[in-house]
Amino acid sequence: MAEAHAAVAFSFSVTHEGVNVAVNHEALWAVFYSGTASWKRKLHRIQNSFHNGIYPASPMSWLFALTIVLAFGLAGVDVSWGMIKYIQNHVPGINYANDTINFIISSVIFGTILWVAVINFIKFFLRILFNYQNWMYEVRGKKVSLKTKLWVVLVRVLSGRKPKLNSYQASLPKLPVPSVEGTMERYLLSVRPLLDDEKYNRMEKLANEFKEGLGNKLQRYLTLKSWWAANYVSDWWEEYVYLRGRAPIMVNSNFYGIDAVYVKPTDKPLARAGNVIYSMLKFRRLVDREELEPIILNKTVPLCSSQYERQFNTTRIPGTETDKLVQYHDSSHISVYHKGRYFKVYIRSKGRLLMPCEIEYMLQKIVDDDSEPAEGEKELAALTAGERVAWAKARTEYFSKGKNRASLDAIEKAAFCVSLDEDSQDFNLEKPKLLDAYGKAMLHGKGYDRWFDKSFTLVVCSNGRIGFNAEHSWADAPIMAHLWEYAISEDSLHLGGDAPVMGHMMELVFTEDRELGYTEDGHCKGTPEQTPPNPIRLEWDIPKPCQTVIDQQLQIAKQLISDVDLHLLVHTAFGKGFIKKCKVSPDAFLQIALQLAYFRSAGKFCLTYESSMTRLFREGRTETVRSCTIKSCDFVKSMAAGTQTGKELIAKFREAAEQHQQGYRDAMTGKGIDRHLFCLYVVSKYLGVGSPFLAEVLSEPWRLSTSQTPHQQTNRIDLVKYPKQICAGGGFGPVADDGYGVSYIVAGEDIIFFHISCKRSCPTTDATRFGAAICKAMADLRNLFESN
Repeated sequence: MAEAHAAVAFSFSVTHEGVNVAVNHEALWAVFYSGTASWKRKLHRIQNSFHNGIYPASPMSWLFALTIVLAFGLAGVDVSWGMIKYIQNHVPGINYANDTINFIISSVIFGTILWVAVINFIKFFLRILFNYQNWMYEVRGKKVSLKTKLWVVLVRVLSGRKPKLNSYQASLPKLPVPSVEGTMERYLLSVRPLLDDEKYNRMEKLANEFKEGLGNKLQRYLTLKSWWAANYVSDWWEEYVYLRGRAPIMVNSNFYGIDAVYVKPTDKPLARAGNVIYSMLKFRRLVDREELEPIILNKTVPLCSSQYERQFNTTRIPGTETDKLVQYHDSSHISVYHKGRYFKVYIRSKGRLLMPCEIEYMLQKIVDDDSEPAEGEKELAALTAGERVAWAKARTEYFSKGKNRASLDAIEKAAFCVSLDEDSQDFNLEKPKLLDAYGKAMLHGKGYDRWFDKSFTLVVCSNGRIGFNAEHSWADAPIMAHLWEYAISEDSLHLGGDAPVMGHMMELVFTEDRELGYTEDGHCKGTPEQTPPNPIRLEWDIPKPCQTVIDQQLQIAKQLISDVDLHLLVHTAFGKGFIKKCKVSPDAFLQIALQLAYFRSAGKFCLTYESSMTRLFREGRTETVRSCTIKSCDFVKSMAAGTQTGKELIAKFREAAEQHQQGYRDAMTGKGIDRHLFCLYVVSKYLGVGSPFLAEVLSEPWRLSTSQTPHQQTNRIDLVKYPKQICAGGGFGPVADDGYGVSYIVAGEDIIFFHISCKRSCPTTDATRFGAAICKAMADLRNLFESN
């Protein structure tokens, strides 16, 4: 409790000699610095709000507008069509001034009104322009239409310079509601290869009945919602798909990411943690100040940035019926877990972020602390890994007051969590099981050494490897991938001159941040400029009944963990370079390869989920691309039969790839199938009406759930120049009990990582076997193109 006593700014005692007042100057300075930082954040928010409000204009454009109005007025030309005269005569107080002052004030008022009107017109016109989606359907390498060329020119002319993270938010269009007829047509087309004639005719009948009857009524309610909601899907998707789920979120919902496996800057885990934590806090500062550049496709179309808001200081709070996401205004600390104990570690002192060497210094104090965990503390996070209702009840009963509440607040209000693992993880092409273990450690760990409710937990292994485990409801994988890419690039770009890194030599790369980097012996560069605040050991008083709940939840977590079969396939035969030579989309190529691999493994096709983004629209998240199509099945069957020539097979492959790309474009531009059907289903539940068609559609299992991890969102590393900087991406647990979860990342010209998961309890699935089937399918596709 020494830290708690030291935090008191004033103390006094009453004696027979009078009142003695003691002032803790350090605490007073801490209060001062905290207040200063708070006001700085408020000023930044005000500044950003003003910047985004007038964007794409700038404050200088206001002066330019006033200058033009005044210049014409002084020249005797009334550009206001009588508005300036009207302002002079009707705005109170102006007519008391002399004529010159009266004219200048009226001109300034008119110029400001005109300036604001033009800004809002540009925003409105940009929103109309961003609704144009045909550019996406024009195949690359072919002639671009005149309409699209004109559209590009208009967007670039009207878009401002140096946008902030949220500058385009007001100009982004709303996600359109597709027609029921169009969705039914696309749905029936997607399930045709999976159903025989009898089942298809039955489904077609159900779809037509829904389209002609209940569908129109539900559509009207959904259209009404789309008029007033920023996005007609995202709030319901977050609530009903994520927050209302009562099953454990570990494995079932959370996802993971791993290191840049060919590069390891140091084998000192605390030094690696110091640099990566500092880099992540820099990223948080960029997000808070909106200095992070928004992602703009083809240097023309911006993506929605709303999901970045909840990346830090955010926790999922359990409830008996539904969870809720809580984001705290700011956090000046992180939570650190080590050997079963929790610590509160301040990351800001005396008005600045602590340097990496100072963070390493504090983490070393935690490692040197040989105290034992309190009763129930070591496995406490198993509560976040198990069933949500049990955790919600335990949280209310045992963590609502006293030291338990204070300690839980320290974890939940942290910027993010850090887990200092005692185990090492590594990568070796000759020992694939090492990478499998690496992935499993990041996906679930031991079931109690990750705070699964936190927006993300940074995991630092004992040999300097890192990874993360992220909660899914607050945002989708690309947002976390952006942070991860930034942190890893910041870390690896400061390795120092000619430093040996995993068997190869790195060139010296200079950047503006001198705090980052490593010394020759692998520690953080620099020396502490101040004595950092001591880590605060969190205190717990966990009663026996609560320990029993923790044990029960841990058993549930262990059962989940034991059922996970995870395999990380490193495909080095070829990568993006060869696929480009085939003049095929890499994503379409890999999706067709997955269809071929699954058909060979299972002897049939299955409903396939591929995640696509809808961030071209305001508050957009994801949409489903149904990758198992008529054309892809036709190609796979022809490939399996072996009766057609290579040219015929390539022609069918290209048709399948084009159909896949068409589905992907439809999903990105608001013409997807599944989010529309999902929202219609939610409306039906609100109205208390049943739909046999919707009930059947939404109960169909996704036996092959896939996702591509985005790469090079920051363009901070040239992978041609530094090919060893590739990141191995991340993955997720299986969605269906008898299916596979496959995440892949096209990491370089000659390498692709596949993260394959399934359940051991299913006799028909095997992650390693499916990985071998993927390798065989990829090799066969390569041979097909090379031989023709």
